[in-house]
Amino acid sequence: MRPAEVINLRKSQCRLPRTGWGLLNLKGGVVASGKEWTDGGAVHEAHALKRRAAKATRPVPIPPVLVRMLIDHIARFGVAADGRIFQNAAGNYIDFSAYNITWGRAREQVLTVDEHALNLVKRPYDLRHAGISFWLASGVDPAECARRAGQSIQVLFGYYAKFLAGTRDHANQLIENSMNRWEESAVPDGGGLSPSCLSGHSEGCLTGVIPGQAPILRS
Repeated sequence: MRPAEVINLRKSQCRLPRTGWGLLNLKGGVVASGKEWTDGGAVHEAHALKRRAAKATRPVPIPPVLVRMLIDHIARFGVAADGRIFQNAAGNYIDFSAYNITWGRAREQVLTVDEHALNLVKRPYDLRHAGISFWLASGVDPAECARRAGQSIQVLFGYYAKFLAGTRDHANQLIENSMNRWEESAVPDGGGLSPSCLSGHSEGCLTGVIPGQAPILRS
């Protein structure tokens, strides 16, 4: 999620079960444009989802740990008059400068001196990059990562190429491992299957070869 989407998140957009995964149905974000740049003279202005139609939504599954955090937050702080989950003391939109100050304090408490000097997670927005990177490193399909993040697959490949490369390397290794097991299961002279395969006691052996079809591997 983008910070603007978090600020605009309403309770009605959240499916928060007591157990299992939840779902956020994102509908847009809020930005601080300044009174001079909004139609009604308000500081904040609501926008549709980035690069989406005005009424488009984006469903994003959330893990159980985040579901519990949101449930606890709502129980402790309630919601704003318009249903927003996150609000300031006056019930208004949370301002960027305010949560940036809090974020700076959190970094000082949690990060080491070296990590702080490297500007690690310098902005709250960096958590979005970290989350998408974690999905990719976990092996989630890039197209699904792009859909959940609300960006194009081209942008995903451009920003997270190193993680995608890691996924390709992992896929290559799985294929190579299977090919090695295939070769090990064959008799040295190529005259059929090894005795261990025929007896059914060898892991990763070919269970049968049908003319015109690929051999079947038994794990």
